[in-house]
Amino acid sequence: MRRLLKGIGKNIVLLGIASFFNDVSSEMIIAIFPMFIVSLGGGGMAIGLIGGLGNSLSSILKVFSGYWSDKIGRKKVFVFWGYFSSAIAKLFFPFCYNWGELLFLRMAERIGKGIRTAPRDALLSISADHKVRGKAFGIHRAMDSLGAVMGALGAFFLFWVFEFSFRQIIMVAAVVGFVALFPLFWVEEKKNNGEGSKIKKGLNHLPGEFKKYLIVAALFSLSNFTYMFLILKSKIVMDSFFSPRLAIAVPVLLYVWFNIIYSLFSVPAGIFSDKIGRREALFMGYSIYGITYLGFAKIHSLGLFILFFALYGLAFALIEGNQRAFASDFVEEERRGSALGMFHTVISLTTLFASLIAGYLWNLNSRAPFLYGAGISLFSAMMIFWVKPHRTKKEKGGKKE
Repeated sequence: MRRLLKGIGKNIVLLGIASFFNDVSSEMIIAIFPMFIVSLGGGGMAIGLIGGLGNSLSSILKVFSGYWSDKIGRKKVFVFWGYFSSAIAKLFFPFCYNWGELLFLRMAERIGKGIRTAPRDALLSISADHKVRGKAFGIHRAMDSLGAVMGALGAFFLFWVFEFSFRQIIMVAAVVGFVALFPLFWVEEKKNNGEGSKIKKGLNHLPGEFKKYLIVAALFSLSNFTYMFLILKSKIVMDSFFSPRLAIAVPVLLYVWFNIIYSLFSVPAGIFSDKIGRREALFMGYSIYGITYLGFAKIHSLGLFILFFALYGLAFALIEGNQRAFASDFVEEERRGSALGMFHTVISLTTLFASLIAGYLWNLNSRAPFLYGAGISLFSAMMIFWVKPHRTKKEKGGKKE
């Protein structure tokens, strides 16, 4: 454990604990969310809108919260209020009686994510030495995904063992969300003076390689539509094998399995990127992601669903933390909030389009979204080599770029 945490500050652990409890809350809801949407009368387009529109609204806020956290030299305050506002919004989910109301509240809940994400990731990158930055993001992703495992398992036990309704499960999850606030009281940060520059200036002066990386990350995000189509696809297949209640429980357990793999491999994937390079790690992640979607387009057995949900988890372990760490590599510490805000904004907006495209394709054929996603992600894997690895001047010891 001492070796694992070498170069890792306590902020990494505290922010990881906060993410753990927030994901217990969020994933308890997410595990049953597509079935809840269908129970409210929603179809493929409703799932695409709810899965994508809320994230896109949050994406607009990410660039501003990242910029303002740089400008005032404070990031913790954005992280706290981001978690708090999301927890408040979740309390109203159980009282929705049509999918339009749920769409509005999901957007409100995602505002909190928009406020906290870029400042939190900037705080993570500042709290770790650049030589172990991949590991730091991997540890955070691991704790986040471990919370997802516990949350999805909680949803399963509440549904299967205690026979809770969807609404009761969501209410329990909303209450758990407030626990995520407590570790933040012990997070420490040094106040920077801030650049005081305008957003336009800050974005124009981001490195050229960072902008190229944004293009590739955005391209991949066009394949990264909402997970809810994977759960819905597995439920449709399970309907032909199991009773209606078990056909809901099995996709929830498959989602748990995905998060177990994601959690187990997040730290090794971060360490792997520190050793071989983030570009190479992302190439592997994008490639596995594409192969996984090819599988989802064709499989019709429980055994293969177990295999491909595991591959889905491995792909996310290689992609999620390393994408953020790679974005952090291109910019100096005092402008990292702005850069990460732009990064999250770009990929979130393209993810909205991905979810809407997937929703349209789903209504035509349940295989079509996965074939589309596979093609885009495999092309992104080739395009990642267009981007050159980079380190800031400070991390090079003051040498010229």
